[in-house]
Amino acid sequence: MKKITYNKQFIDSKDIKLVAKSLKSDFITSGKEVENFEKKISKYLKVKYSVSCINGTAGLDLAFKSINVKQNDVVIMPVINFIASYSMAKNLGARIFLSDVDPSTGQMTPKNLVNCITKNKIKKIKAVVSMYLGGYPENIKEFYSLKRRYNFYLIEDACHAFGASYKIKNKKFKVGSCKHSDLSVFSFHPVKTITTAEGGAITTNSKSINNKLRLIKNHNILRKKNYWEYDIKELSANYRLSDINCALGIGQLNKIQNFVKVRKKAYIYYKKKLSKYSEVIFTPTYKTKNLASYHLFLIKLNFKKIFGDKDKFFRYMNKNNIFPQFHYKPINTFSFYKRRNENFYGAQEYYRSSLSLPLYYGIKKEEQNYIINKIKNYINKKK
Repeated sequence: MKKITYNKQFIDSKDIKLVAKSLKSDFITSGKEVENFEKKISKYLKVKYSVSCINGTAGLDLAFKSINVKQNDVVIMPVINFIASYSMAKNLGARIFLSDVDPSTGQMTPKNLVNCITKNKIKKIKAVVSMYLGGYPENIKEFYSLKRRYNFYLIEDACHAFGASYKIKNKKFKVGSCKHSDLSVFSFHPVKTITTAEGGAITTNSKSINNKLRLIKNHNILRKKNYWEYDIKELSANYRLSDINCALGIGQLNKIQNFVKVRKKAYIYYKKKLSKYSEVIFTPTYKTKNLASYHLFLIKLNFKKIFGDKDKFFRYMNKNNIFPQFHYKPINTFSFYKRRNENFYGAQEYYRSSLSLPLYYGIKKEEQNYIINKIKNYINKKK
């Protein structure tokens, strides 16, 4: 069996044609394709404003800057998280508090958030970052209620969740519609639901936030009446995405419904087949009936009972040309993190037993069966 990675992109001839066409135009940096891509995102998500950028990390940076996160402002985020949200907020001088997570899903719950606020005696919160790990949107209504109660900006780290939806009072919303948040941030890295090679986007319904985002992403250049005249009141940088990237994004966006549909089918197949080993393999059950993007297939393994050692299991899978992944190592376990006396029991439990099996558009049933059989063989070997 050839190498099976945990995720990969799908590019077809239509995508290639759109990119080739953009290369022949007068603009290959920021031109009409950027504008078209942003408009198509807004239309798909039913949100007022979409602002493209160079990647998801830049999107988080722009999101924090657009709401004026500054020195000593309090920002709360889950401890199970990619490092980008932490590093971008830290670079602005924010006081970051990490919240524990549900040990079954790896996601911060409303209860976790309130416990974090209470335990740390936090009186004023600038922003809370909620993260939909694996592309499964949870607790949106509850986080929105807490936003209004504590008066903070709610930023959705939706880098895994492009194409996902949720329901409130039987009404369906797209993640990124910002009907129950201030901003949403997406990544279009090759392993995500759609790709622009590298790229990202921020969505919002706030005109003022949109205006700030557009200034900040272009060196904070403020154009005057004459196009050759401009002013810069605050320093920034270049976060712009190119026409080439956006041409690819347009082609990908045209396929989003099918991408999610096929990923869901693969997800269901895994879940059905692995249910036979429920004593040692646990697949998270999400409490809401939200339509996920199915970015990842997350499982928890009882390493103590059967597998013994997580590293050995990874090496065994790699030896068989299967390359699962883990999402994510708790932020408090990194060397740079100073508050070592903190305990995150939910995160510790999640980290101890969780991993992501290969899941992507185009994965074959033959490949899934191969992965399942190798896991089964390992279980039987260790009994």
